[in-house]
Amino acid sequence: MSMQDLMNAARVSKAWPFQEAQRLLKRYPDGKPGGEPVLFETGYGPSGLPHIGTFQEVLRTTLVRRAYEAIIGARPEDGKTRLVAFSDDMDGLRKVPDNIDRKDVLEANLHKPLSRIPSPFSNEHDSYAAHNNAKLREFLDRFCFDYDFVASSDMYNSGQFDEALKQVLRKNQDILDIMLPTLRAERAATYSPVLPISPETGRVLQVPVEVVDAETGIVRFTDEDGTVVEQSALGGMAKLQWKVDWAMRWYALGVDYEMYGKDLTDSGVQSGRIVKVLGGRKPEGLIYELFLDEKGEKISKSKGNGLTIEEWLTYGTEESLGFYIFPNPKSAKQLHVGVIPRAVDDYWQFRERIPEQELEKQLGNPAWNLLRVNGDWPEGDRVAEAPGAGDSLPVTYGLLLNLASVLGAEATEQNLADYLDTYLDGAERGPELDALIACAVAYTRDYIVPTLNKRAPAPNEAAALHELDTFLAEADPAMSAEDLQTQVYEIGKKEEYGFESLRDWFKALYQTLLGTDQGPRMGSFIKLYGMTNTRRIVGEALARSD
Repeated sequence: MSMQDLMNAARVSKAWPFQEAQRLLKRYPDGKPGGEPVLFETGYGPSGLPHIGTFQEVLRTTLVRRAYEAIIGARPEDGKTRLVAFSDDMDGLRKVPDNIDRKDVLEANLHKPLSRIPSPFSNEHDSYAAHNNAKLREFLDRFCFDYDFVASSDMYNSGQFDEALKQVLRKNQDILDIMLPTLRAERAATYSPVLPISPETGRVLQVPVEVVDAETGIVRFTDEDGTVVEQSALGGMAKLQWKVDWAMRWYALGVDYEMYGKDLTDSGVQSGRIVKVLGGRKPEGLIYELFLDEKGEKISKSKGNGLTIEEWLTYGTEESLGFYIFPNPKSAKQLHVGVIPRAVDDYWQFRERIPEQELEKQLGNPAWNLLRVNGDWPEGDRVAEAPGAGDSLPVTYGLLLNLASVLGAEATEQNLADYLDTYLDGAERGPELDALIACAVAYTRDYIVPTLNKRAPAPNEAAALHELDTFLAEADPAMSAEDLQTQVYEIGKKEEYGFESLRDWFKALYQTLLGTDQGPRMGSFIKLYGMTNTRRIVGEALARSD
């Protein structure tokens, strides 16, 4: 496959990252003026700890970035694109998140910029925002994302936003004309595009502001104690209202692409109008649906009702997280621990399938895109196969979970590894499978063992289990998983046992032997767990029927 082949396929691909990238090609048919890199941006509000909803925006934006590079025939190292992960840490803290232990520290600093509030967690970071920013960066670095981290506080305090702030002051009335009709009367009475920071309390103020001199940045307002203050809005002495701030950032940085959640649709419209007034251009972008929790409610940083990044990685792999995030960004997804096992196994199925697919199908394959997130596109004039494409695991995560659930509280990484070594008969497990062993032990301990309920078999089920036990007692220990599966099928198909379908037979096996409603291919399970051990749990099930 040549680079030209990839470019041609990318320019007509219907996969969503390439559809988004094609919009950027229309924006800049001949490249960005001046040879500047096309700038992708993601935003993070560090009022709460990062969660997967924060991470997904960086991942999805990176997928579009890599798709755009494929369309224009660029390597990541060519510098044709740039990703900025932007933290809005100049925002005033409006309320204390529910999932913070030392609430007193935050309560004492309400309405101050997040970057000027002491950290309630430790002395390791000099502010609440710095702690949360570090947590975000730790995870992005773990995935080896190529990004530039930019903090709002650094841009305001250093004066790098000063020229853009002056433009906001020059266009103050035009911005008011856009925003005031969208506000309730009470809100409109005190609304100002500029939010000065009180020289006395350090709080971000929601008060009317008069522009005294836009060219020097001087504004006038009444402080909380009634004092009329005249001070500069530059150099970190003020910040902007959210929608104005967003537009100013697009203008100041020259942002070309930013996606955002459906809850910010209105903000995107108003900020788009404001950036035009400032003399800039609204970025391209996708409006995605939000993640929901197990109850179908919106995930909130302040409520802490979503999965944390650490929780997912306790029970699943990094790749599975990316896989779950990839499809259908315009459709809402429930995000809870119950979705992890299937995401792990589906990822590996898609990854194994890559070499068999035509190029146009590969571009829509989530695993292909994820393998390309941080890899080089071309090697010379040729395009390298996505690293790891076609790889597979010798057992599924679902099978590992079934094995661990049978072992119950006795499941450890070592005894799962021992079973696998016997099953693999000398072949190496590999680092991917070793990582899954640790995940399986944790998931089983926390979510499977507490819910296991092995019921007694019905009389017809007991009769079939007796035949299975007899077969296993006489079977060759070297019999393959496929042959074992075939024999299990044959038992379930016998009319004398009265199963309406094989599905009923396998459901009986899962419920009586494993204590779950769903389970693995029984041939693979028996091969992995061993015939003697399988006979033991069959015997335990039969004992419950007496």
